[in-house]
Amino acid sequence: MQNSEEWIFPENLQPSKNRVAFDLERVIDAVVKVKTFVPDDAFTANILGTERLGSGVLINGEGLIVTIGYIITEAETIWVTANDGATYPAHIVGYDQASGFGLIQVSQPLNILPVPIEQHCSPQKNEEAYIVSFGGKKHSLTTKISDIREFTGYWEYVLDEGIYTSPPHPQWGGAGLFNNMGNLVGIGSLLLQEGFERQQQGNLVVPTSILLPILDEMVKYGKSPDKPRPWLGMYTVDSEQKFFVSSLAPSGPAALAGIKEGDQILEVQGQKVNSLANLFRSIWKQGEAGVKISITVSRSGDVLRMEVISADRNDFLKKPRLH
Repeated sequence: MQNSEEWIFPENLQPSKNRVAFDLERVIDAVVKVKTFVPDDAFTANILGTERLGSGVLINGEGLIVTIGYIITEAETIWVTANDGATYPAHIVGYDQASGFGLIQVSQPLNILPVPIEQHCSPQKNEEAYIVSFGGKKHSLTTKISDIREFTGYWEYVLDEGIYTSPPHPQWGGAGLFNNMGNLVGIGSLLLQEGFERQQQGNLVVPTSILLPILDEMVKYGKSPDKPRPWLGMYTVDSEQKFFVSSLAPSGPAALAGIKEGDQILEVQGQKVNSLANLFRSIWKQGEAGVKISITVSRSGDVLRMEVISADRNDFLKKPRLH
């Protein structure tokens, strides 16, 4: 993620209060800076770093903020900074592995009005929208929803209906995506290359429609009410419709079962794998975390069947000090 606060969008790309039908200042002020510090020995430290910076969106009057989960995962210290420069300590409320949403709570109510989460109107392709990150209007971007479709991440992640936006915002992590009514419709997750031929970049945004059904449970219990999915710690990539293990989580289930980097995944439970999404869904449908998963691989011309005892990914993460 771009960390510098010195850049600005050209004026013609920034939303204008004369062109929007909502209170632009309220929306911009509701997006805050989130800075976290993670222990050196945390499970995600080598991948995501020990100092993380992104945005979050205030969604109620008591200081509850939604962000993207990788910013706060295993965080030991969290600071939230408003656009007026005031900084507050915060703590983790909850993190949902399936969607990627994270919730944090500031130590005291902010002198900021929250924004509503859209509950009725789903984002539509070609609709104009606005991505707002920390830093005020100069870091706010008028964008367009270029597509709404499935997204699969190699880290055992599938988003049924990801929101794709273009042009891209360089401070995407935890940024808020707002519709033309000023309601929150998504949280920024990634920067993506949309196509080799077009060389078009855009952002992947996780829709907040996924958050609404689990929000109360996350606030109350720190997690979604759904049972944890089986996790293998097997990071897999698609190469011309062949699926190869690119890396393994140290001491993760797949590594312990003998799966190696470079193995080609052929089958799950005896069924041929035809896409990354199919690979992960085939694993998840076997039951909850802890279930044994049969994985067939090709290695140096040999076909091997491995029995992997899955795990709950959360068990590998440092636990936050819930308040």
